[in-house]
Amino acid sequence: MRFASLGSGSAGNALVVDVAQTKVMLDCGFSVKETLRRLLQLNLNPADLVGIIITHEHDDHAGGAFKLAAKYNIPVWLTYGTLKMVERYLPSQHDLRINVIDSHTPFAIADIEVQPYPVPHDAREPIQCVFSDGSSTLGVLTDVGRTTSHIEEKLSGCKALVLECNHDADMLQAGPYTWALKKRVGGNWGHLENLDSANLLSKLDNSQLQHVVAAHLSVKNNTPQLAKLALANVLGCEMDWIGIADQLHGFDWREIK
Repeated sequence: MRFASLGSGSAGNALVVDVAQTKVMLDCGFSVKETLRRLLQLNLNPADLVGIIITHEHDDHAGGAFKLAAKYNIPVWLTYGTLKMVERYLPSQHDLRINVIDSHTPFAIADIEVQPYPVPHDAREPIQCVFSDGSSTLGVLTDVGRTTSHIEEKLSGCKALVLECNHDADMLQAGPYTWALKKRVGGNWGHLENLDSANLLSKLDNSQLQHVVAAHLSVKNNTPQLAKLALANVLGCEMDWIGIADQLHGFDWREIK
């Protein structure tokens, strides 16, 4: 199993998971043109994708998914709540292959096993996912306002983690956002703060962990150094061992052994 990011942040998100010859994209918040450009940087083209999973309806996660899916005949998986909220994105005439999933029920896309799980976020029926090839697991968690025991259960024991480190609490409070936006981002239905992400990491079984990548960093309310420091302190590792999924480049392929 290997995984890579096309970009992560409020301007667009997309992650690709590859098992054998099965490549699945998690979210697509970029335009079709930009998605194609970023796929090319990973030596991929849209014909390689066998599916797109949408975690929730926000533009930076779903904005480009349906145009890409319609143009290249890629099936889409999403919850019923998300489907109702993304109808504005659907092309007026389309033959999209849409698969409605339950947020607690695992499903398979060819060689990839997907375990969705619900998360607290200000969306209709948001999920995040754990991916497996039968022996290795990749846990992904972004766009979550707080952690829960269920989230801890799903992410514990993974060999790779992509964890939201959206903001530093002090930077958010001192930053340029309006008070209402600060409350939303820092609230229980918003985005995960560095130390909260670190606290979650400290509760997991990390005995098999090979990769940790901090994701969905705010440009105005965080820095890569602060995110790395928070996670590295928990693991007792060098800061440079912690990866960053940035907005412009995401991150290159990482292999799970």
